[in-house]
Amino acid sequence: MASDRIILGIDPGTIVMGYGVLFIKARKPELITMGVLSLDRYADHYVRLRRIYERVLSLIDEYHPDELAIEAPFFGKNVQSMLKLGRAQGAAIAAALNRDIPIFEYAPLKIKMAITGNGKAAKEQVAGMLQHILHIADENMLPQLDATDGLAAAFCHYLQTDRPKQEKSYSSWKDFIAKNPNKIRK
Repeated sequence: MASDRIILGIDPGTIVMGYGVLFIKARKPELITMGVLSLDRYADHYVRLRRIYERVLSLIDEYHPDELAIEAPFFGKNVQSMLKLGRAQGAAIAAALNRDIPIFEYAPLKIKMAITGNGKAAKEQVAGMLQHILHIADENMLPQLDATDGLAAAFCHYLQTDRPKQEKSYSSWKDFIAKNPNKIRK
């Protein structure tokens, strides 16, 4: 992966869609923007999908991201909710495909784990960690946690793709010791 790039993160939703844009410069992430698209004023589900598609296109045209990181739908008990969420995700993905932006999906558990170290972390914990890591001023934090969820998808993608490559890999501690006998203190 190139070290200087822009990542657009999306937290899809049919009532509120969150987004965050990160600029990765010299392997260090910087917040460009984050926000939400409120869709509750539209009664028609198909109009909401169109608005998601149009907003993602406008974000792509404004910020020129190199990649899109999007939260994958999670498996829940309410099939209708899952279907609507999947459609919202599909509308955002279609916009990225329309602009030839590579797409990367991450499960909610993986995103939370990458940011907080806990796959069951609350949205508030994710927001707090991102605020700390990216040095976001209190006045720039939005009350809607969907915005930081979108930013979390982008940050998770950054963590998954910008880690320094290790010269050696090890399958276990025993393997490490076998390959590094001079590093072991007796």
